[in-house]
Amino acid sequence: MKSTYYPPEFDKDHFHCPLCGVYASQQWHELAVMVPNAHWVKTEFTASKCAHCGHRSFWFDGRMIVPTESPVEPPHHDLPEACLADYSEARDIVSRTPRGAAALLRLCLQKLMPHLGEAGKNINEDIKSLVTKGLPSLVQQALDVCRVVGNNAVHPGELDINDTPEIANQLFRMINFIVEDRITRPKEIQQLYAQLPQGAIEAISKRDGKL
Repeated sequence: MKSTYYPPEFDKDHFHCPLCGVYASQQWHELAVMVPNAHWVKTEFTASKCAHCGHRSFWFDGRMIVPTESPVEPPHHDLPEACLADYSEARDIVSRTPRGAAALLRLCLQKLMPHLGEAGKNINEDIKSLVTKGLPSLVQQALDVCRVVGNNAVHPGELDINDTPEIANQLFRMINFIVEDRITRPKEIQQLYAQLPQGAIEAISKRDGKL
């Protein structure tokens, strides 16, 4: 089961470290500079030191600037390799251009569709096909959020992604939710089922008319 991700937030005591990825406590320090007359002057820069890895992330005026990667969810461990580059690029640029990140995540979703058993040519038709196969409504809504917001990023309509960057941030969570529900959970169930005694599996197949 995928654990909850707590993104780095300014002045928070605990979050997932952007450097080592571990949920750990953070120690904050204000940064100062030495001026020519030999006294220290505070700046708007701060640093958070991770209790797990010991490395620091650096912040300016409440915004993380090092590392540059935005504090949004990392890709799910079961996200197919074909989708990883688009997800990672979107994660890298979302703070600078939410529209660009949303468009990349829509492309990521399109590349994900063949791994869900669909053609991957028309996302709307793929979602329709999945619904006819019994797709849960929550997953359908997550898919449509990524589709509609991603479309809007390419063809601006009623929603201006640059005015609502938090929506772009949530798209990363939607992609990971879809992967968790459609790829990870079925795989875990299949692995457990395969560990049942062969006699039990044959009895189940007989019960269901598969033998």
